[in-house]
Amino acid sequence: MTKLDLSGLTPFQRKALEVVKTIPYGETRTYKWVAREMGNPKAARAVGQALKRNPYPIIIPCHRVIRSNGKLGGYSKGTQKKKRLLKEEGVTR
Repeated sequence: MTKLDLSGLTPFQRKALEVVKTIPYGETRTYKWVAREMGNPKAARAVGQALKRNPYPIIIPCHRVIRSNGKLGGYSKGTQKKKRLLKEEGVTR
């Protein structure tokens, strides 16, 4: 498999995307969870901004990251697309 080019991102953004790549198909995690996994538990908002810069939104599944209150949160391709992708994976909200 070809390595994805993330060179245009900051180290923080790359780290957030590396964590997101570990989220299994059909499961979700929160922005707060991603921040904790990165070792920066108070950076949930910054994680959201980092995911917004994801150049490979299907390959690196940032649609699997939701808010702590269970709401979808944002998505660079629109919340309807995020909802549809999660539904296709069997995640119901």
